[in-house]
Amino acid sequence: MSALDGLEVRRTTTAQQLADGLSERIMAGAFGPGDRLRESAIAAELGVARNTIREAVRILELTGLVRYEVNRGAVVIAPTPENVEALYTARERLETAAAARTPRPGQLEAITAAFGELVEAAETGDTGKIVDRDLAFHQAIVALLDSSRLDAFYAEMTKELRFFLTVLSKSETPEQVVAEHEVILNAIKEGDRDRAVAEIRAHIDTNAQRLKEMLGERR
Repeated sequence: MSALDGLEVRRTTTAQQLADGLSERIMAGAFGPGDRLRESAIAAELGVARNTIREAVRILELTGLVRYEVNRGAVVIAPTPENVEALYTARERLETAAAARTPRPGQLEAITAAFGELVEAAETGDTGKIVDRDLAFHQAIVALLDSSRLDAFYAEMTKELRFFLTVLSKSETPEQVVAEHEVILNAIKEGDRDRAVAEIRAHIDTNAQRLKEMLGERR
């Protein structure tokens, strides 16, 4: 008898499906910053066990979209300029270090393909798709560091970045998103590492500043 006898592999649990659905609602603005996610009310409305909702909320907590507060329970994150600064500083350090490297042919193809998918997403005007492809483009750049650990670290960061990019998407057109990434791609393709680093730094710094300004307006 194998030690794994009876083990079932499920592609997606109910809790994960619920977490994905709640994440989409948060991104769409159905739940605003600071809003409580009332587990009992959600469970009753959806007709699922409260324990399943609790598990889904814990998954959201790991993504950075939700946090637990004393006497309030799970609440949607309310980003602060300090949060943005910390996250975008980490992002800039990783991406500029990656852009300073010379890509191998396969890596360059991956970055170019990711940009092509971003262009296709922009043509649909679907914010969710645009944000996903935007992050995939930057993930392909980080892959130039040749570190599976850093790839995984950045992938975790993108869960929180997705929230911020969704907020930013309300202030720019799909065409602007494509243009901002095209200059980065061109610098990498032309082998101009200094320009690639400068373009990425400018892109990240500009986005961070815009986010902090938007958050300041909400106060």
